[in-house]
Amino acid sequence: MLEIRIHGRGGQGVVTAAEMLSVAAFEQGRHAQAFPSFGSERTGAPVVAFCRIDTREIRLREPIMAPDVLIVQDPTLLHQVDVFQGLKPDGWVLINTRKSFDELGLAAVAARFRHERLTTVPATDIAMKHLKRPLPNAVLLGGFAALAGLVTLEAVEHAIRDTFSGAVAEANVAAAREAYAYVRHEIDELAHTGASPDSKA
Repeated sequence: MLEIRIHGRGGQGVVTAAEMLSVAAFEQGRHAQAFPSFGSERTGAPVVAFCRIDTREIRLREPIMAPDVLIVQDPTLLHQVDVFQGLKPDGWVLINTRKSFDELGLAAVAARFRHERLTTVPATDIAMKHLKRPLPNAVLLGGFAALAGLVTLEAVEHAIRDTFSGAVAEANVAAAREAYAYVRHEIDELAHTGASPDSKA
């Protein structure tokens, strides 16, 4: 079973991101569930959502304490909430930012995990370019498809179109595609240079 935890703030579509991810997994013939943590969801408040993906029926219902994947929609949470709590040593991390792990003050944290599984993508910037709104959720799912290869970009596009319609859907699809290409480039650069994520420009 693959367990994914998404951290963000109210108004950023954190819960919708988990739901779209579950739809993408279902599109690929897998079982999936998505649900939020319970608490304040007012605009700007920290929000956590969870997604589980498996080839069999999922019976677990409790919050994800030891995720395989961590997606951080708002980098201001990094020093406010222990987003890395419980992350498995071979887990994947995707953070919405243009900054390197070193610039984020995360070099020590990054050293505990496999560097080729840690990356960043400027999802808010990409969202502003395509959507004219700072909504990074669908953008990050495109990045996630590139980072982990656990869902396809095509499945993410299906989930976006299942959630949104018309021009909004197509703008989100375009943003997800750009994030996918961005993360693939980042991963290829790391593979060729052998660099750690804290040394990225």
